[in-house]
Amino acid sequence: MNHGACLCGDIAWEFGGDAAMHVDCHCSICRKFHGSAYATFVMVPAHQFHWTRGEDKIATYQSSEQGQRGFCPHCGSPVPGVMGDLAFVPAGSLDGDVTRPLDSHIFVGSKAPWIEITDDAPQFDAYPPGYDAAPTERPERPPQTEGAVGGSCDCGAVRYEFDPPGTRMGHCHCSRCRRARSAMFSTQVFLPTGSFRWIAGENEVSTYKVPDARFFTSTFCRHCSSPVPRLIPEFDIVMIPAGSLDGDPGIRPEAHIFVGSKPAWYEITDELPQFEEMPPHT
Repeated sequence: MNHGACLCGDIAWEFGGDAAMHVDCHCSICRKFHGSAYATFVMVPAHQFHWTRGEDKIATYQSSEQGQRGFCPHCGSPVPGVMGDLAFVPAGSLDGDVTRPLDSHIFVGSKAPWIEITDDAPQFDAYPPGYDAAPTERPERPPQTEGAVGGSCDCGAVRYEFDPPGTRMGHCHCSRCRRARSAMFSTQVFLPTGSFRWIAGENEVSTYKVPDARFFTSTFCRHCSSPVPRLIPEFDIVMIPAGSLDGDPGIRPEAHIFVGSKPAWYEITDELPQFEEMPPHT
């Protein structure tokens, strides 16, 4: 059996057998909902999937006319969804192996400008052949200030902007980031507090701090659970989940950190520097 859980552990699940499909989705809705470069899903037969804890605690958000997404309202982590005969399981939350190779990248026509696809899996601009569903995308929400970069949660209740470029940008593979985003890694943009401005919804932001963590705190829209910026006054920085961006941040990822915590089955195929934990002199 393969097991998974949200960041706080209130909701958990398991499944057996082999995955029927394994995809990376680059659509704008997945990027915002997971706050990441893309969402990675394994699809398994619904009869092989079971909730082991907290099914009654799941909150839902209607992301499109066709789709509804579930999340933990306590910590904000996206959780699996069952549609028809298949369960769509976000792979970043799993404890076990995924033995099925990546089938494809989908919705690469919506790919974020700051991420490059460097593996050999097939790429499709929208759905792969054989799927008749109409694609749904989230339009970019422009900033209020000329020259600024804007961002927002999926439902639009929370919006922000900042003066580019950011200070630095990187991918984190730690288990907390993976569970918080239900993604294979998180990508953050860091910038000085003075460069950042809320446009709307600052009061709609929920937070969850991991009890035994010194700093790790998840910040998300309480309506749709999309990760949103976190202000860290003690360091005078803002940490922005790159998947929430509605524009180009003006910088690109510099490194992969905490790769010692990434799943053994997930392969990093780009040429960015890799660090087992934090890079030196951070």
